[in-house]
Amino acid sequence: MTKRLLIAIDGPASSGKGTLARRLAEHYLLPHLDTGMLYRAVAFSLLERGDSLDDVAAATKAAHLLGLENLPADELRKAPLGEAASVVAVYPEVREALLDVQRKFARHPHGAVIDGRDIGTVICPDADVKLFVTASAEVRARRRFEQRRANGLDDSYEKVLADIRKRDERDSSRSDAPLKQAEDALLLDTSNLGIDDAFRAALDMVEAARGSVKSHPSLKA
Repeated sequence: MTKRLLIAIDGPASSGKGTLARRLAEHYLLPHLDTGMLYRAVAFSLLERGDSLDDVAAATKAAHLLGLENLPADELRKAPLGEAASVVAVYPEVREALLDVQRKFARHPHGAVIDGRDIGTVICPDADVKLFVTASAEVRARRRFEQRRANGLDDSYEKVLADIRKRDERDSSRSDAPLKQAEDALLLDTSNLGIDDAFRAALDMVEAARGSVKSHPSLKA
């Protein structure tokens, strides 16, 4: 019988953690949850109803009503919702409301791959493998800028960089479940790695953590 495998991946915006999480889930045939989509969904619900993002009670109610079924993925991936999600994500009441749905997902019989900002520290502190994926703010801003330009948006690189830094500050300084590397998480800096090299480095880290060491030193960040 295949051993259950739970992989927790944390990191800041545009570090590559989401892409790596999806590829690792495909590789190990595991379900994947991007927890950022939950906070985007809460923000989306507020904006759809015309509620303010500052309305903690409304945000908490939306979080309690949220399920994983039928999330409007295309709408949730739109750029403005990333910033809106980081606003509602600072509310302890919202984070508490979303704990159960995330932990229930983590209890899948075969395991799961879950990415976010507090997975290894709060949601799944006993995960089999924890990765903290990062990159410099400048590199992450360049990635986001090029992605937005490809989608026909004309924000300047300087504005995108400022937004990245603002979001990093909000995520890392919030009082409840701030973004930080778990003590037992393996660090992967993707600043100088393409996605294929980053995936191979991440896969090596997972395999090493599972006790099946495969070393590609040249791919280490």
